[in-house]
Amino acid sequence: MAFSATISSCQTSPFLNNPSNVLENPTRIPFVHLKRVPMKTRATHIVKSSLFQPLLTEEVMTMSLQQTPLRTSQFEEYMATKAKKVNKALGEAVPLQHPLKIHEAMRYSLLAGGKRVRPILCIASCELVGGDESLAMPVACAAEMIHTMSLIHDDLPCMDNDDLRRGKATNHKVFGEETAVLAGDALLSLAFEHVAAQTTKVSPDRVIQAIAELGSAVGSEGLVAGQVMDLCSEGTEVNLSELEYIHVHKTAKLLEASAVCGVIMAGGNVIEIERVRNYARCVGLLFQVVDDILDVTKSSEELGKTAGKDLASDKATYPKLMGIDKANKFARILADQAMQELAYFEPTKAAPLCYLADYIANRKN
Repeated sequence: MAFSATISSCQTSPFLNNPSNVLENPTRIPFVHLKRVPMKTRATHIVKSSLFQPLLTEEVMTMSLQQTPLRTSQFEEYMATKAKKVNKALGEAVPLQHPLKIHEAMRYSLLAGGKRVRPILCIASCELVGGDESLAMPVACAAEMIHTMSLIHDDLPCMDNDDLRRGKATNHKVFGEETAVLAGDALLSLAFEHVAAQTTKVSPDRVIQAIAELGSAVGSEGLVAGQVMDLCSEGTEVNLSELEYIHVHKTAKLLEASAVCGVIMAGGNVIEIERVRNYARCVGLLFQVVDDILDVTKSSEELGKTAGKDLASDKATYPKLMGIDKANKFARILADQAMQELAYFEPTKAAPLCYLADYIANRKN
């Protein structure tokens, strides 16, 4: 299949028209899709991690990390603690009940592990602006339900036709294609029901705002848009502008919505919402760039999913269009830009999101 229309909104991006220029001068990436607010303050005492200082020696990079308000061990504990709470909440949200088969299928993929990046991003963003995790937990779980739906559907024979996900057989391999489709549908509908029914101590207008944010991230102008353009791009020559469109929508939109919803639930103001939106958009695209790199540099055993699928299906990826070295450099630029957005906030509260960007950039699977 070929692209049926030109994505004009992407064509004007200075980075995409001349990526080498930005890679050689990595100060800011002028994303077309990124809304920006003026920089009113910059906290110079937020120190970038080792990832964001590629020219420093290992010793200096280690010293930089030691100066951050949150230690690496503390961040690892933070991630583990939040993931445990999210897993508990997800298990309670999807109990085993009649009809048993569909709930088994939903739980099979939803509780299969994973890094829980989206719900933790939601909770950390809520805490960033002074909210409690309990305010964000329902929408955090909803984001993971939507993400799991996208994985189940993405693995289907009519889509990416994959047999392995999170180190286990994909949903349709265990339960059959029909049940897998329905399990994804059920998780998607439950996500919005869960936000509406389980969110407490948050004003109705903010709950509605969060539901709208999630809906826009997953629909025909969000995840679905990225997915359909990804399918259309197979076997065709895709440029960097078109690739940005695919991944901003297919991957970054849901990460962005997860973070923004956390701020919304905490009562964040417009500037805080847009700062976090910009941060999450960079982190979302970073996640995909790293994913593309891992697909060609790691084994299936290391990834927990089939390696080399993009290459085998002739999909456009950042390493394919830019080469591994420039793709790695692009990842560092994205991480740096994400950190610049966090400089607006109080360093201690921003520390988990700083480390989360570093974690995504340095992940191994």
